[in-house]
Amino acid sequence: MSDSSPADLVATTFEAQRDRLHAVAHRMLGSHADAEDVVQEAWLRLSRQDTTTIHNLAGWLTTVVGRISLDVLRSRQTHPEASDDDRLPELVDDGPAPEDDVTLADSVGLALLVVLETLRPGERLAFVLHDLFAVPFDEIGQILGKSPDAAKMLASRARRKVQASERPTAAGREQREVVHAFLAAARRGDFEGLLRVLDPEVRLTVDTPDGPVVTIGATQVAAGARLGAGAAARRRVLLVDGLPGVVSWGEDGAPLSVLAFTVADGRIIAIRLVTDRAVLASMNLPYLG
Repeated sequence: MSDSSPADLVATTFEAQRDRLHAVAHRMLGSHADAEDVVQEAWLRLSRQDTTTIHNLAGWLTTVVGRISLDVLRSRQTHPEASDDDRLPELVDDGPAPEDDVTLADSVGLALLVVLETLRPGERLAFVLHDLFAVPFDEIGQILGKSPDAAKMLASRARRKVQASERPTAAGREQREVVHAFLAAARRGDFEGLLRVLDPEVRLTVDTPDGPVVTIGATQVAAGARLGAGAAARRRVLLVDGLPGVVSWGEDGAPLSVLAFTVADGRIIAIRLVTDRAVLASMNLPYLG
């Protein structure tokens, strides 16, 4: 007979679900720090809940994490434009290199995270919970305050956007040419050139210690694209988890940052800047000795 108290059993169940809950929040928010905050908040809410009324603890926790994540996403819609410190790093186009065809795979799917940034909060929640974590639409509808059919429509709309962003391998060179054009325009200070390769609703997401900072709009993103060769860093246009991207290395050969671009119909629709050392360490990025 077990001596464990009900509280101990709840804590044990929560810990068993922690990794899954973090994965849900991370794919919703694109930030490990924000995901950890969401999971911690879910634990605090669980600790205040009468657990005898919860029939499916795993489902309850998923619902809570989904609701908290949705609130965070909606709050980002009014997030102020990125400050000078949060804009794009100095960019330089080193030109084609043998490494251009190397795929650098992010264990959490950087390509998908970049595409997810282009979705509306409700679409993102419906797609992530249903397509990635098999949560039924009736439960998703409860989180969104919508009917199961409406939740299904949101997921379907999101799925079409995700699929539309995917391009066959043959289009990889065309995508990289768009990124090269962006970098060249940034280097020249060609504002009009930047606008030509940026989608009007392009979304720039910059991960910061305080969470992601999102800038929307070609004019704002182009204004934040700073110039310069950056003597302290070497940069190369590579494929990053299937996306054209720019990887920067420091003098010690360690990766400093990754810029991942989503290109559709000849224009950049999303850019994600990753500088978090923990995320960079989880990626299969080469060291330049």
